[in-house]
Amino acid sequence: MTNVVAPQSVSFATLVQMFFTEYLISQRAMSPCTIASYRDSMMLFLDFTRSHIGKAPTNLEIEDINPALILAFLNHLEKERHNTVRSRNLRLAALRAFLKYAGRQDVSSLQAIEQALSVPMKHFKTPMLDYLSREEMMAVLGQPGKNWTSKRDHLLISMLYNTGARVSEIIKITIGDVILEGAAFVHLHGKGRKERSMPLWKSTAQEIRGWLKQNPDLDTDSALLPNRNGESMTRFNVTKRLNLAVEKASHTYKSLSKKRISPHTIRHTTAMHLLQAGVDFSVIALWLGHESATTTHRYVEANLAMKQQALERLQETSVNMSRYSIKDDELIQFLQSL
Repeated sequence: MTNVVAPQSVSFATLVQMFFTEYLISQRAMSPCTIASYRDSMMLFLDFTRSHIGKAPTNLEIEDINPALILAFLNHLEKERHNTVRSRNLRLAALRAFLKYAGRQDVSSLQAIEQALSVPMKHFKTPMLDYLSREEMMAVLGQPGKNWTSKRDHLLISMLYNTGARVSEIIKITIGDVILEGAAFVHLHGKGRKERSMPLWKSTAQEIRGWLKQNPDLDTDSALLPNRNGESMTRFNVTKRLNLAVEKASHTYKSLSKKRISPHTIRHTTAMHLLQAGVDFSVIALWLGHESATTTHRYVEANLAMKQQALERLQETSVNMSRYSIKDDELIQFLQSL
């Protein structure tokens, strides 16, 4: 009679290492940003687990990761770390990805993993997109000053508005990514190693030419928008420079002082202005580099909401509509109370 050898269980620490090195990096070839996000999620979870159940990460077992522990961790993120629901869901998505991988590697833990995967994503109300009017955008853009920083900042905001690029895409642009011969355009390196080429306005192309003449030392691999040390700007740099431009423009347009404007607000502004100019929905999706049409559809919803607000200012016609009456009982009353 042949003896059946039970599959050997894989340690939790080994599974974590395999998940990052073999699965995310080697098999999936995930981008560094995605790997960093998953890493941070795992480190936050392990740090919480150490204090919550008193187990060091190396001594943890898959069976320890139950729905109660995951829910306690998610509650900790929202209540103590003041994370948004969106951030909470991102951390949960990272944990779920790891658990699904662990289930394929350690079948003996499938039952515990199935229970852990039962923790659902939390629904949240998607906020209305913030964007600027044409007049507000032009006020923020302003006119370039005479010094180096002012010219760089003006080109930075021009590029954000022209391309609708994410901050990560803007700060990665090198001199070699900009093509000024013929129809000028710029190569953007987007999320998940996706690339797209964006046309440039004549005014933007002309401004870039002037910028390159002023900075002859920049070579093909240099950042188009460097800091004072010649290195690429950081997200913080971009946000800070935009805030200064908004603060200056708010003296002219008081409405700007009441808005929270980030570099991503400029991206939303580009999309909304394209939509309001009659640009096709699918073109806007390509322009912004959206993988899902659902993401682009948020701009349509925002535009409809704006029109709805205008409609509500009109006096509504008064028409008496008859309603069907339903005889109340306990079930109907319960449903009506929801």
